[in-house]
Amino acid sequence: MIMCRRATELMSQRLDRPLTWPERLSLRFHLSMCGACTQCNRQFELLHRVQYRFDFDQQDSPP
Repeated sequence: MIMCRRATELMSQRLDRPLTWPERLSLRFHLSMCGACTQCNRQFELLHRVQYRFDFDQQDSPP
């Protein structure tokens, strides 16, 4: 099983690139057992959505 530090690295990398099958499996297994990393994963996803929305809004705003 991977440790929390590696899990957070994978969560971050997942936002930038597709994870390999072993990486996805390891992360999913870790998240099923670690509440702290599950919460961290939710925060990563929220930040990613907020950043996407901010970028989208910046494109629509006049200069």
